[in-house]
Amino acid sequence: MAADYELLCSMLSSLTLNERHPVPNMANASALLWQELPDINWAGFYTMEEGYLLLGPFQGKPACIRIPLGKGVCGTAAEKNKTQLVKDVHQFKGHIACDSASNSEIVIPLHDKDKKVCAVLDIDSPLTGRFTDEDKAGLEKFAHILEKACM
Repeated sequence: MAADYELLCSMLSSLTLNERHPVPNMANASALLWQELPDINWAGFYTMEEGYLLLGPFQGKPACIRIPLGKGVCGTAAEKNKTQLVKDVHQFKGHIACDSASNSEIVIPLHDKDKKVCAVLDIDSPLTGRFTDEDKAGLEKFAHILEKACM
């Protein structure tokens, strides 16, 4: 079942309308993804803090609190400033397993007004190969709405 990213983006735009603070916007964004995306087991954010990623608003099981840049899928996305679409996390060198049930992952960098990475959107799935190029394009648009709203 494919996600309707046009609808998700419209819903996020409505939720972030007139709200500039990143915490409630990220909280609502993670709840929206959790509610609307099929076959995921974690959706949330890590924010950039003094050279590492710090756990932010999320939906799912408890997660790693701090991730160094360049480590795991999230740290790699932040360091390379590039979306990471990983079909099988067990094949990703240095993968950090916060939840052993996760088998695929997508991580999208978010940018501040100076175009620097300020956070990442992280979504995990228990299904191998869950995320596609269509998901990548849709989630990058979703992340861009957050950037414009509050970053």
